[in-house]
Amino acid sequence: MAAQAVDIKQLLEAGAHFGHKTSRWHPKMAGYIHSKRGDNHIIDLNFTVEGFERAMSAVETAVSKGGQVLFVSTKRQAKDIVKAAAEKVGMPYVTERWLGGMLTNKNTISGRIKHLKDLEAKMASGELANRYNKLEVQRFQEEIDLMNKKFGGIKEMNARPSVVFVVDMNEDENAISEANKLGIPVVALADTNTNPTLVEYPIPCNDDAVKAIQLACDYIVSAVEAGKTKQKTTTSTEK
Repeated sequence: MAAQAVDIKQLLEAGAHFGHKTSRWHPKMAGYIHSKRGDNHIIDLNFTVEGFERAMSAVETAVSKGGQVLFVSTKRQAKDIVKAAAEKVGMPYVTERWLGGMLTNKNTISGRIKHLKDLEAKMASGELANRYNKLEVQRFQEEIDLMNKKFGGIKEMNARPSVVFVVDMNEDENAISEANKLGIPVVALADTNTNPTLVEYPIPCNDDAVKAIQLACDYIVSAVEAGKTKQKTTTSTEK
């Protein structure tokens, strides 16, 4: 299965070309800007297509080799879209607050996830119900729920991801910073108020419009699916 083709008409319909107000632009986005419309910059969608194609190729290759893509967006209007996209392809995600060290402090984060899984196993087996009263069991359940809100999306992340996909570079700059420290390639939507040089695979694109975010996630999902198909083909051939 091939990845979904990037369609400039779809991008246009989704409003991917609408940038921020000219007063809020980042000079390093200059090469990706087509023109001004009123007080807003307009992104050149030809560069958007190129950006998606490069990013999708990188994602497909990483997944075909067994790698995982970490989907990240703590932005209000993107959270549900990003979570649904990640879950659709069985990839890890962070859509609540990015906790410092999620990538760089492996020991601490792994310890918290192990504690979460232990509690869940004990709850499921009835061990907690047998040992504690109802109020105490309820508190354990509240702890599980809270930890799942923080770590649920990365509970099954194998060591470190091969690629990190970020919707809003400014909103989730800490995720980008940690990925860069570890040399993990970052794919990110680069709106006109961002510095595209901070990531390896910038995609000039509106990062606020729900339709643009949904389309971006659809493209990345299709690249993940193509990578998984390629991985299965390679595995069956080797057998």
